[in-house]
Amino acid sequence: MTTIRTLPTYEIVHRVHPRPITERDEIGLVVGKAIDETLSRFSHESREGRKPSLSAMSRLADSYLEEGLKDADLSLEPNQREELQRQVEGVLAAFRKCPALGCSRPRTRLILIDGEVGIYAQPDYWDSRARFYEMKSYQAVPPPPDVALQMEFFQLAFPGFESFLLCIDRHASPVTTTVARVPPMTEGRRQELLELAYRLGQESGEEKVLEYVDNPVVRHTRKG
Repeated sequence: MTTIRTLPTYEIVHRVHPRPITERDEIGLVVGKAIDETLSRFSHESREGRKPSLSAMSRLADSYLEEGLKDADLSLEPNQREELQRQVEGVLAAFRKCPALGCSRPRTRLILIDGEVGIYAQPDYWDSRARFYEMKSYQAVPPPPDVALQMEFFQLAFPGFESFLLCIDRHASPVTTTVARVPPMTEGRRQELLELAYRLGQESGEEKVLEYVDNPVVRHTRKG
């Protein structure tokens, strides 16, 4: 049996670009999760040939939002809640017209480095052939450092795929949509990323048996 050390992409991103979480950030995380879960359902329904109404999807998003706020022990003033509902409805309407509608969520892949360290990576949507999309419900073009790092790991996990940032900015009025292709990284940057991931994985990765990992594995090798 082969023992490896594993980390999820988000943990590496947080370690490289740490920042304190404010209450506003916590609310944003709850809203983002509610949007993410609703859009995943929306896309699935569309892929199955059904046409869910915006009102039905809005009600679903509201239930996810309510549950998330309760779990996080967060409370909102009525005007705050109304504003968030308006933002979410705007995102749902915009998603209905974007290229990721009907796409599925890929299985999480394991980026295996030198057969010793594995990094889990999963973008939001893919067409299963040529493209994947990572969606943000805020404007992330050009990508800030944490988003850029996240996208680079997704590129390692999905070699040969074109990578796109799909930004449906819920803070804009009206909501705006930006789809931007993220260029492939250079070979030099790829090696830097592999070295970083290898080091962090060896330092704090969780031990797992490779033969028991039930994820598609994409192998990479560091030079030297």
